[in-house]
Amino acid sequence: MSRTLDSLFGLHGKSALVTGSSRGIGAAIALGLSGAGADVVLHARTIQACQSVQGEIENAGRRTLCLAADLADPDAGRTLVESAEQLTGGLDILVINASAQINATLGDIEPADLERQITVNLKSTVGMLQACLPDMAARGWGRVVNIGSINQLRPKSLVTAYAATKAAQHNMIQSLARDYAGRGVLLNTLAPGLIDTDRNRDRQHADPEAWEAYVRNVNWMGRMGRPAEIVGAAVFLASDACSFMTGETVFVTGGS
Repeated sequence: MSRTLDSLFGLHGKSALVTGSSRGIGAAIALGLSGAGADVVLHARTIQACQSVQGEIENAGRRTLCLAADLADPDAGRTLVESAEQLTGGLDILVINASAQINATLGDIEPADLERQITVNLKSTVGMLQACLPDMAARGWGRVVNIGSINQLRPKSLVTAYAATKAAQHNMIQSLARDYAGRGVLLNTLAPGLIDTDRNRDRQHADPEAWEAYVRNVNWMGRMGRPAEIVGAAVFLASDACSFMTGETVFVTGGS
């Protein structure tokens, strides 16, 4: 039986939480999910940080809400999901996008910086998954889209700790994907390559010529990706279109 594109990719009647959605990849995904029909809960460390994206979604005639939480705080991930569940009546889609990346070689990394990356990237993920997966399974439908990184597969010394946390995060996604596969809940990782976000601004400004040379050789396209170029894959992984896919990684890297 043929299916329309809207029946495959449409998210009408679905509720989504996108962590770290005030800017960059998270904001683009939130806008994309909303455009596909979902009601979206935005998240940032402050409500004020979400207001621009919230306004854009509301101006398009869609429903959205904002929640504030610092995922470096104990139990913040669990509390965030529980709050989103209460506001929406039940989350159908969780996009785990917020992360901490602190560039340093293993020999130079400060203990506090290592702890922050472990807490934000791993501990909060555990809490979020513990909070949402049983309810998704009880309803018989759910999608978790974990935003990973090319570094989980090809780590560099400058991001040793960050890359390790992203690899562990995907390992968790794979383990739970197996457990929930028969209950309508699918978990996958979307791993971008180099994307033009404010995370890279300091390196760009510190040595523009070196940065341009790096970008020319970082992938087959010789350029940074744009946050909007992540949206199509995210909507796919959040929709019925990926109904026979779980525990996988989709790499969006410009070729590498």
